[in-house]
Amino acid sequence: MAQEKQMKIVYRIIDFIVGALFIFAGLTKIADIYPFQFLDPMEFARGIDNYKILPWTVSVGLALYLPWLEIICGLALLFRRFYSGALALLLTLLVVFIGATIAAKARGIDITCGCFGHVSDHMSFAWHLVLDFAILAGVIILWRWRAGATRVGEQIS
Repeated sequence: MAQEKQMKIVYRIIDFIVGALFIFAGLTKIADIYPFQFLDPMEFARGIDNYKILPWTVSVGLALYLPWLEIICGLALLFRRFYSGALALLLTLLVVFIGATIAAKARGIDITCGCFGHVSDHMSFAWHLVLDFAILAGVIILWRWRAGATRVGEQIS
């Protein structure tokens, strides 16, 4: 029983870390909060366009939509509302982003992630992948825990 309670605490910490990361990532794309240097939506649209996968109009639409989706999903993890949907969306976003990043690098396109505003500008490609896969691992762990808890009939709290 004590070990189960400890594991719930560990999962809750992972919830908090992943949720906070996505809230921060979303805010860095839409807000100008001192002392951080943040992206504006058009700069984020140019960052999306640099991947050379989507038309410019789609890049602009995503630049306006994705930051809010990240914030909402991060809040869903923190407040445990729409939890399964948030995990599914974050898992999809991460897989698509990692795939697009690897594809861009394979085509020789030098991109900056823009995930965390200018904070991540000076990270190498390898560090970006390590960070992305670590966040992906956190989401997968939460997904598996949620699936196991619902299979047993527990309520995730």
